[in-house]
Amino acid sequence: MAFRIGNGEREMNSRTAHQGFTLIELLVVLAIVATLLSIVAPRYIHQTDRAKEAALKANLAVLRRAIDEYYSDTGRYPDKLVELTERHYLRALPVDPVTNRSDSWIPVEGTDEDEKTIVDVKSGAKGNALDGTQYSSW
Repeated sequence: MAFRIGNGEREMNSRTAHQGFTLIELLVVLAIVATLLSIVAPRYIHQTDRAKEAALKANLAVLRRAIDEYYSDTGRYPDKLVELTERHYLRALPVDPVTNRSDSWIPVEGTDEDEKTIVDVKSGAKGNALDGTQYSSW
């Protein structure tokens, strides 16, 4: 195979045309990839934690809204969270994204000694959020 450069011709050796990368070239590429990963990975992990917290807040809002709607319709609060799904206020109990379980919600009972009904719900996740507050206080 011949290429024309200026006035002369330079032939390309078929052996050099099919050689692979040198070790130095591969090491340079790996160093660049490792540098990019070290920059991106911590941000990605932080974003997943943020997304879990946002989903937790949204799921708590859905549960609390369903409890309020139940109270508005029946005049009393539910005895169990399962009543919200049985009476079709929710299709299913939402999953706590931190614990990855739908049975980890902690029901908050009312202050009346006569009735032990659920007036609020909190997360059953252990640990602290990114802002330093405990998940169980949400």
